[in-house]
Order: sequence, then C-alpha cells, then structure tokens
Amino acid sequence: MKKPSDSNNADYDIGDLLGLGSQSVRKNYYPALQERIDELEKERNRYKWLFENALHGIFQANLRGGFVAANPAMARICGYESSEALITGVIRLREQLFCSSGEFDAIRQELLDNGSLSARETRLRRADNTPVQVAITLLRRPDLGPEVVEAFVADITERHQAREKLRQLNADLERRVEERTEELQNANVVLRYQIEQRERVERELVVAVEAAKEANESKDKYLAAASHDLLQPLNAARLLVSALIDSDLPADENRLVQRVWRSLESAEDLLADLLDISKLDQKAMRPDIVNTDIGELMRGLAQEFEPVAENAELHFRVRLGTGYVSTDPRMLTRILRNLLSNAFRYTREGGVLFAARKRGPNLEIGVWDTGVGIEQEKLNDIFREFHQILPKGGGRQGVGLGLAIVERMARILACEIHVGSHHGKGSCFSILVPLARFTEATASSQNAEPPPIAPVSFDGLRVLVIDNEEPVQESMQALLERWGCVVTTAGSAVEAVAHCGGADIILADFHLDENLTGCQAVYAVRRHFGRDIPAAIITADRSDETRRLISTQYLSILNKPVKPNRLRALVSSLAASLNSESQ
Repeated sequence: MKKPSDSNNADYDIGDLLGLGSQSVRKNYYPALQERIDELEKERNRYKWLFENALHGIFQANLRGGFVAANPAMARICGYESSEALITGVIRLREQLFCSSGEFDAIRQELLDNGSLSARETRLRRADNTPVQVAITLLRRPDLGPEVVEAFVADITERHQAREKLRQLNADLERRVEERTEELQNANVVLRYQIEQRERVERELVVAVEAAKEANESKDKYLAAASHDLLQPLNAARLLVSALIDSDLPADENRLVQRVWRSLESAEDLLADLLDISKLDQKAMRPDIVNTDIGELMRGLAQEFEPVAENAELHFRVRLGTGYVSTDPRMLTRILRNLLSNAFRYTREGGVLFAARKRGPNLEIGVWDTGVGIEQEKLNDIFREFHQILPKGGGRQGVGLGLAIVERMARILACEIHVGSHHGKGSCFSILVPLARFTEATASSQNAEPPPIAPVSFDGLRVLVIDNEEPVQESMQALLERWGCVVTTAGSAVEAVAHCGGADIILADFHLDENLTGCQAVYAVRRHFGRDIPAAIITADRSDETRRLISTQYLSILNKPVKPNRLRALVSSLAASLNSESQ
C-alpha cells in the first residue's frame, strides 16, 4: 500500500487495485490479468469501430431529453453533418426528432410497459424539417436511467416509396378494370344491336343486289343495242360530211364542215367505246387467239395515224417488230389504237414513238409520247371509266373510256399493261404480248418512213446521250442516228463511263437519278477520258436558278421539249467547237 507521505498527485495503477506497492507489482506481475485487460481493450475498440461505421443509425438517448450518444449513420439519416451536430441540435426528442408528438408518446408508453419494441415504422424530422421514413428498434435501459433507451434506426424511404407506388398501381388497376368492365358491358349491348342491324341490312342487300343485277343486265343490253343502232346513221352522216369536205366550199363553210366532222368523229368514238364497255361488262367478248403477224398489224395502225400526225404537226416514228405473236388481233388492234389516240390527243409538241422490242418470252409493244404526262398520284386512277387526264378546257378531250377499255381487254388477253409517266415530260404505255416467233427487225424495217440524209459534218460524230428515261434515250438515239451520228446512251455518269468507249460531244439531261445533275455527269466523263469534251445540258427546268447554274459551268443549254431543228443547231455548234479545237 502507498504510504500517507506519498504524493497525492501520483496515479493509481493496477498494483494499487491489488493492494500491492510499486515494487511488489514489478516483482509480482500477473501476466494473465494483463492479457485479459488487453482483450477487453480490443473488444472495446472493435465495438467502437462498429458503432462508428454501422450502416444503420444507432443512438442512446433519454426519452425526457435528447441524445446521449449517436453514430454518424444516425446523423446522416437525420440530415446532420456529424454526430456532434445531431446531439447538440436535438435536445428534446419529442418535439425535435419525431414528426408526430402523439407517435412519440405511444412509443414511450410501449417502452415503459414492455421494455422494448421492434421495427416500428415511423417518421423522423430531418434538420431541414422534412420527414424521413424509418424503421426503429428501441430497448429500454433502466440500469442507466429510468427512461434511457438504446435504438437501431433503418432508413426505409425507398421501401416506403415502392410500397406507395404499388398501392397506387393497384388502385389504378382496379379502377381501369372497373372502367373496362363497364366499357365491355356497353360494347356488348352495342354489338348485339349492330348484329341485329347488320342481319337486317344483309337481308335487304340481297334483295337490292338481285334487283341491281337485273337492272344492270337490262341497261347493258339496252346500251349495246342503242349504241349499235346509232353508229349506222352516224357513219352515213360522216360519209356525207366527207363528201362536203372534198367539195369546193367557201372558207367559212369549209371551217363549219370541219367542226361537224370532228363532232361526228367524237360522237362515233364515244358510242364505240360505250359499246365495247358494255360488251366487256357483260363478259360477252371472247378472245380468238391466233398467231398474228405483228409487222402487218403495226404497219396498218401506222398508216392509220400518219394523217393524224401530219394534221397535228407532230413527229410520228414507227419501229416495226417482225414475227408473230399469240393474241386476238382485233382486241390487240383496239388496245394499240386507243393508246395511239391518247398519245396524239395529249401531245402538243414533240412526237409519238410506236415501237416493238423483245422482252424475254414476250414482245413489248409501246407508245411513247412527249405530251402532258401524268402526275404520279393519278396513275392509279387513269384506268377508271370516265376519268380524263387533262382538265376541262385543256384541248380536244375524250370521255375517259379509252384506257378503261385497254385495261379490260388486256386482262382478257392475259397481257400486262405498263405505264410510265413524268408530269410535263410525257408518258409511255406498253403491253407485253406472248411471242409465237420473233426475229430482230432489219434496219430498213424499223422506221416507217425513210430517214433524211444527214449532213456530211455529222457522219461518224460520236455522241454520248445521258438521260435517266429510256424512251428519251431511244428517241434521241433514233433521231441522231438519222443524221449519221454514232450514238451511245446511258442513264447515269457511272453507266456512261462503264460502257462508252469515247465521245466527241455529250448531251446530258439536267435532272438525273439520286439527285445528281447532268453537269456532274459531264465532268465525270471528262475526268475519265482526260479531255474537255464539248457538252450541252438538255432540261425541262426553265427556272432562272437552273439556267444560271448551267451557265456558270460554261455549258450550252437546250430546253425541252426538244425540237429537231434546234437540236440540229446545237449539235452543229458543238461539232464546230470540236473541229476548231482539233485545228
């Protein structure tokens, strides 16, 4: 034991607790006791580490006051920067920690009664006065004080939000089920009513269809008889008018006779179309399939329309096919006659090409024109009865039955009708007819009229034509070859470079496929051949912007529709520039 004379400020150690003096302790140290003390210190440090680093909040508090101790997790849950800030900031749990004083009172009473409570869900107040949902477990510690408690707190905000969302979804689902059930019940009532109405309407429709069939058959029979009977006097009247035309009449009377002639012609065409439609609707027209000489058939039609072309001052070119096709010659003649009539009716400038070419096992007979063309959105309507391409007042009109007859007769012959058109540029109508025997046409038989003598300066002139429209390519090639040129056609610059062995001049359309221009095609060909080939742009675009663009490229320009004399002058100019460069 220490003597009374020992200093009062000296620290007591383990030897004092055991009643031993310092010297005795050094001599009689108990290793086991020291080891136990070290273990207790380690355990205390471990629990302190767990307390400081726990994920859940842990605190000790007095229910009548505030916090005694709290870990950092508890401070974070309550929105404080540190445990010390939480302990100093909350000095009354009832008013400052719990959102509801009544809830605090209920928890306190349960602790006093039972000594503990587990996972009680409640709301605590954060530092910014916003609530936070927690699950709290409390244990009363009467050994530390009458109302001292220790608690574990878990933040369950996400769980609470998920629960609320699920509750809302369930409520919405129940509401939607109720609404849908009501809708289905109402729909069933409406459906039953509609079924009853439909059954009644169907019964009425059966009666109406039968009556319509009878009326339609009567109409067709009457129309066929009336049309046939009216054609006879009209034909006689036309013969009389024809005699008057050949007479030596004064100018005014002759003009009136010409108008009567055209009126009678239109009336006769109308009645003939009505008669054909009537027969087609009654399915009274049956094909008589025979092997037909296509050359003779096309030659007869060409001779029939040559006067029409001369009167309209239009170019009419014919490329006859040779050989035989399997078809009804009367129906095929009517189809081609209607196509030619439309081509001349809707063509103001340029011309019409009537040609045949082999397409696999078929012969394609087509009519190309440089007429008004058809908008793409209207192509599906042109085969309907009484549909006209031109608006009223747009020139000589039909009644809109020609193409309807073409489509129905082609269907009877099991032939395909192909249509291609560009509004403002022209159209192409063609029919595919099965071949019986076909041989390539000779050069002398491909044109119905002999080609004119080409200027000597054009002989052997190599011309490259770039245009994305095949009918335009063929028309240009035919016209230029008549003048003695050697023509190569292409739909694009790539095709021109791939298939053209060389060119003296280039004629390119301005608007090509894939948003490319003729100017770009010209420069691509020039780069490929490595020389500045004379070139011109042919376009239907008359805008100032396009003209300025072409002019800045130092290229000649020619507007569509192309007239032969202007094209000849352009080719002569390009050929002259070629000759000047060679000199």
